[in-house]
Amino acid sequence: MGKVKLLLDVIGDLRSLADSLQAVADAVAENDAAEAELTTTKEPEKAGKTGKTTVRNTAKKDTKATAKQEEKPLTLEEVRAVLAEKSRSGHTEEVRKLLAKHGADKLSEIDPAEYAALLAEAEVL
Repeated sequence: MGKVKLLLDVIGDLRSLADSLQAVADAVAENDAAEAELTTTKEPEKAGKTGKTTVRNTAKKDTKATAKQEEKPLTLEEVRAVLAEKSRSGHTEEVRKLLAKHGADKLSEIDPAEYAALLAEAEVL
């Protein structure tokens, strides 16, 4: 029986690792998107001289992009990453209770419309 318990622990650790890797991949993708917003443009100078190259930081676009990100619906992976972190920090039982409160045994069974409420409750943990 001890080997079965050990195997289940390993499986749980692998799932946790997969969630962490997904969170890292998402963070890298967001970082790449932010770097892409830095644009290089050519602006012609007065009197017809050659244009000079300037780099403009699109801070206003960044705030608009952040607002749009908040409006976009949450994905299963985003919710899973947050709940996995809560579980790793010792709140596994509370996470299970939250899932049960939303009518599911697993996160994949929860309606995506409830992700925002679930995350709000998880943040309190």
